[in-house]
Amino acid sequence: MEQDIAAQNIEKPGFGIYVHWPFCQSKCPYCDFNSHVREEIDEARWRAALLAELDHYAASIGEREVGSIFFGGGTPSLMAPETVAAVLERIGRHWRLAPEVEITLEANPSSAETGKLRGFREAGINRLSLGVQALDAEALRFLGRRHDLGEALRAIEAARMLFPRYSFDLIYARPGQSLESWRAELLQAIDLAGDHLSVYQLTVEKGTAFYGDRLRGAFTLPEEDAAAALHELTQELLGEAGLPAYEISNHARAGGESRHNLVYWRYGDYLGVGPGAHGRLTDAGSGWKYATAQLRKPDAWLAEVEASGHATEEYSRIESGARLEEMLMMGLRLAEPVPRGRFRRECGQEPEQLFDAGRLARLRAGGFLSLDQTGMRATEAGRQRLDALLRSLLA
Repeated sequence: MEQDIAAQNIEKPGFGIYVHWPFCQSKCPYCDFNSHVREEIDEARWRAALLAELDHYAASIGEREVGSIFFGGGTPSLMAPETVAAVLERIGRHWRLAPEVEITLEANPSSAETGKLRGFREAGINRLSLGVQALDAEALRFLGRRHDLGEALRAIEAARMLFPRYSFDLIYARPGQSLESWRAELLQAIDLAGDHLSVYQLTVEKGTAFYGDRLRGAFTLPEEDAAAALHELTQELLGEAGLPAYEISNHARAGGESRHNLVYWRYGDYLGVGPGAHGRLTDAGSGWKYATAQLRKPDAWLAEVEASGHATEEYSRIESGARLEEMLMMGLRLAEPVPRGRFRRECGQEPEQLFDAGRLARLRAGGFLSLDQTGMRATEAGRQRLDALLRSLLA
């Protein structure tokens, strides 16, 4: 194993709960998440609906120990701390909380949201994830962020003072970005970092403002070789600083990994509540895993919860082939292996029995995949080409 991941036992992903707050003050031009801008929100109604959906699932999924809770969005720091406290109280009423439960809230570094951080800490949040995205004033303007560099730095300092753990995000491979400027930005990030950093390559998705801008020629992204050089510099500097990549875009000191995201990547069970939230729940009796999804549009979700107590749009059994595909799509993102025990638990077979022997041999010989007594792991080269690796492996 390339690094010591102490946050959880690799064979016991744990159980997490994801709470989706779909509202933002503005829509970032690169964002394709389920987020919406509203002038007014009846927060009391939304709080009651989130609690109702938790009540519904508590009656159906039975006793669990919750290892992580994640408030995502949208912009969940637009919620009142009282709403966060009410959700956490209801989760604790229905399920056991692990002694070291990780409770994360996503926040933007605007002054208005930073002013609420103490309230979120008092509500029970013990890990903050800040959407900084850049430590460069011009880049922040290009990315459509509402905060400036000074606000970003003040928010990081507030997170350091108030929360036991914090992380922030950066986006690289921006138009015109040089190795020298990215090196300076990364070195500043290392000085500011706690136990975790998320570093994403800029991608342009259909349906975003950037998609139309790029088609019109408003900007161009770095060529593949230039983006690869930026990626390699990221791995080098963060690795030397004791923040190696434990997942394609996520870096942490030993023990600082996002425990909630590890639930996803280790193909554990999680409950998703709120508009568009997804979940994966295993039936203890049959061993079958089920996919859940809530209605995506906020107004439709709210109306359905108020009428029926939940807004579950999908509750379907995941068949064996899809289960293998999902497990690998998530697990091969990690530096650690997908353990053999997980193959046996999810698929009932050893990995050698599930794939064409010649294809496995070619991927291993090419340096993209390793398979040994511990399990299957994508190499660094394989993780950089994960989509192609998965297509070849699952063909």
